[in-house]
Amino acid sequence: MATKNTALIVGVSGIVGRNLADLLISENGWTVYGMARRPGDREGIIPIAVDLQDAAAVAAALGDLKPTHVFLSTWLRQSTEAENIRVNAGMVKNVLDALSAAGSVQHVALVTGLKHYLGPFEAYGKGALPATPFRETQARLDIENFYYAQEDEVFTAAARDGYSWSVHRPHTIIGYAIGNAMNMGTTLAVYACICKEQGRPMHFPGSAVQWTSLTDMTDARLLAKHLLWAATTPAARNEAFNVVNGDVFRWSWMWKQIAGWFGVEAAELQGEGTPLETQLAEAAPVWKQIAEKYRLAEADVNKLISPWHTDADLGRPIEVVTDMSKSRRLGFTDFQATDESFFDLFEKLRAARLIP
Repeated sequence: MATKNTALIVGVSGIVGRNLADLLISENGWTVYGMARRPGDREGIIPIAVDLQDAAAVAAALGDLKPTHVFLSTWLRQSTEAENIRVNAGMVKNVLDALSAAGSVQHVALVTGLKHYLGPFEAYGKGALPATPFRETQARLDIENFYYAQEDEVFTAAARDGYSWSVHRPHTIIGYAIGNAMNMGTTLAVYACICKEQGRPMHFPGSAVQWTSLTDMTDARLLAKHLLWAATTPAARNEAFNVVNGDVFRWSWMWKQIAGWFGVEAAELQGEGTPLETQLAEAAPVWKQIAEKYRLAEADVNKLISPWHTDADLGRPIEVVTDMSKSRRLGFTDFQATDESFFDLFEKLRAARLIP
C-alpha cells in the first residue's frame, strides 16, 4: 500500500537525484525509491538497480511500485544528437510506460537545462539564439534536441494517464556527486588542487565573452527545493521553469573567489582561455601522486572531473543569463549565493577526502 507521498527518483546517483533524495528524506511523509544502473546503498532510499534503456527490465524492476511523484533526472551522453534523442527520450518513455497501468502517478517532474535555449552540444551556442535573459516563453530552436524529445515523452504520457507535469531548466549545476558526467564544481576543485601542488596560477579555460559577461548558476540543493515545490504546488502544475540561484556574477570575479579559497593565484585572462581538456590532459599521474601524498579516497582523476563539460559551458561565445520571474510570481522565493555554493561543495569534497 502506497504512503501519502511516494517518490521515484530516476537518476538517484547523479548530482540532481542525490541532492533531491537528501531533501525528500529530510521531509516527513515521503517514501523514496532511487532508480539508476548503480543506485548505491544510502540510508532512507530504497534502491532499484536497472538499465533504463531496457524496457522489459524497467517494467520488471518497477513491478508493483505505485509512486505518486516521479522525478526524471538522468541522461546518457551519446556521440550524436540523433543518438542522444533515441537513448534519452527512450529512457523516459520506458519509465513512464512501465508506470502507466498502476495509475498511481500524480505528477512527473523532468530536469533538462539551458541547452533548451542554447541548442545541443553539436551546435552549442551557435546560429540564431534567443536574446538573454532566457525566458520560458521563448520558442524551441529549429534544431533537433534531446531535451525537446524528453519533454514530448512526458507530455504524451501525462495526457494519456491524467497527471500533471513540470519541466525544470537549471543553468550549470553546482553540487556534490561522484562520477557525474557534468560536474563543473568538482572539476574546478581538482584543477585548483593540481595548480596549488605545482605552484602555478589557475588559468581560465573559457572565452573572453564568458570572462566579462554576466552569468548565473544553479545550486543542486536549490534545484531540489524547486522540484519539491513544483511537485506539490497546484499553481506550478503543467509549467516549464528556469531554475537559477538568484544572483548574477562575472567569471572575472568568480575565478578569483575560487582560486582564493584554495590559496592559488588567479591569472588574468589574456585573449581566449586554454580549455581544461588541454590543461588536464596529463592529469592522471599527477592526481595519483597527490592522492597518495594526502591519502585521498579517489586516485583516479577521471572519476572526479568532466573537463569537456566545463569547457563547453565556459567557452560559450555569448552571454548566458536566466530569468526566474515565472517562479517568483508563483511563490518560489529561495535564493542561494553562487560563491557560497562553490565553497560549500569544496568543504564537502575535503571532508570526504576527495581533495586535499
